[in-house]
Amino acid sequence: MEGEGPLKGLRVLDLTQAMAGPMATMTLGDLGAEVIKVEPLSGDQTRSWAPPYMDGMSSYYLSANRNKKSIAVDLKDPIGQELLRKLAKDSDVIIENFRPGTMEKFGLSYEEARKLNRKIIYCSLSGYGQTGPSREWPGYDLTVLAYSGLLSLNAEEGRPPIKFGVPIADITAGLFSVIAVLAALRHRDATEEGQFIDMSMLDANFSILTHQALGYFSTGKNPRHLGSAHSNIAPYQVFRTADGYIAVAVGTEKLWKTFCSIIGRDDLTVNPIFLTNVDRVQNRDKLVDEINRAFSSFRTQELFQKFLDSGIPAAPINSVEQAVNAPQIMERNMLVDMEAPYGKIRILGTPFKMSATPASVRLHPPMLGENTAEILRNIGYSHEEISNLVEKRIVNGNTGTDRKKE
Repeated sequence: MEGEGPLKGLRVLDLTQAMAGPMATMTLGDLGAEVIKVEPLSGDQTRSWAPPYMDGMSSYYLSANRNKKSIAVDLKDPIGQELLRKLAKDSDVIIENFRPGTMEKFGLSYEEARKLNRKIIYCSLSGYGQTGPSREWPGYDLTVLAYSGLLSLNAEEGRPPIKFGVPIADITAGLFSVIAVLAALRHRDATEEGQFIDMSMLDANFSILTHQALGYFSTGKNPRHLGSAHSNIAPYQVFRTADGYIAVAVGTEKLWKTFCSIIGRDDLTVNPIFLTNVDRVQNRDKLVDEINRAFSSFRTQELFQKFLDSGIPAAPINSVEQAVNAPQIMERNMLVDMEAPYGKIRILGTPFKMSATPASVRLHPPMLGENTAEILRNIGYSHEEISNLVEKRIVNGNTGTDRKKE
């Protein structure tokens, strides 16, 4: 995909691992920022989150690290810390996701970074935030989902909660971080002042409890475990068909009547317990039983086409294989094939479709330390100095894949 993006000319210093931070910095990279990924000598931990591999690289790592350049640095060494300060001096944004207090040990707290560059925007993305009694807790997707209350919602009655198939708490926190950084950049444009962003995975995910939290405030009761069903609308969930499953969202009374006609159950529209959405929500279990019986005589694609023709929101439950081969995904350029030193890879495209400054996928996810020499030359290091840093193991000059290709 071609294009340079609206953030062209912006430099982001990326001191993040796993998913939340890398998602944030990758998104900024998609939008045109130059992202310098500073890794430990052993690399981002997700380089070893495998299998599966793609051409010797961890698929998990590849998923969140395109549009970046990699340099591997020993940040426990004073020389490595000085190198980091030089990078920070010429950066616009720093994003880190270490536990609170770690960056102080590396000599690059927000206060130190601001001395080097008063316009710096510094985002600390942690599990539970920089303040509060839980600030030291390690924060991972599953534990934050659990503590925020979100995981409790993702269950069916009488069955245990189940996590989502992607690290949704990480992704949410990463995207909230991007929003905060863009807002801080807007403020800097107006004032020429940078600022510190204290982004908590817990805060980000707690905030998306939205109507479920307000429902608790209204009733004093925890939400029911409804599986795929909506707490305030019915029918609005996944139903079984004769050969699979289909998701249906019937959000208005007009659609309700059309829906009943399609499935051959006009009688439901005059049943007193199903007359209005309020009635249907209150009698959800009986409604679901009626609909499941009706759906059992339809095949998924047949029913989907009927709903589609009638304007009822519905979709078959695509597998990942079906999703990545869907015509709409292809048409929207949401799959990108790239050449990389380790082979040809296929990654996901960017959702930012912008008329004047389109986002783009420009750089393959880097091998560990792949851009070390380039990055150091750009901040004034000579060939001899770079060789000396490599020899002393301050930086990692040995690039390569995470394992030998099979």
